[in-house]
Amino acid sequence: MKKGNLISSFKYALEGIKASFIKERNMKIHVLMMILVIILGIILKLTKLEWIICIILFGLVISAELFNTTIEIVVDMISPEKNKNAKYAKDISAGAVLILAISAMIVGLIIFIPKI
Repeated sequence: MKKGNLISSFKYALEGIKASFIKERNMKIHVLMMILVIILGIILKLTKLEWIICIILFGLVISAELFNTTIEIVVDMISPEKNKNAKYAKDISAGAVLILAISAMIVGLIIFIPKI
């Protein structure tokens, strides 16, 4: 693999994350929640294992939101007019993110409530 290609791939990936944060309300919400959890985790002195769990969940939720955004954009490109199946695909994708975010919140509550 050429060095320039690897550097370019990281650059494009970071551009995608940045664009998603700038354009997508839900990404801003996920990042805000992540920052709040980090602050609370520092205050409450999470253990190494608790940090590992939180970091994995941050990655999963943010990645799921990026995938959801991608699916919504591609569906809109393929089917710009109203379409029942396009809506169905977008709703399912959003539902997947919601399930993951709720699961992450429950795990977070299990970690944080005993410390509070």
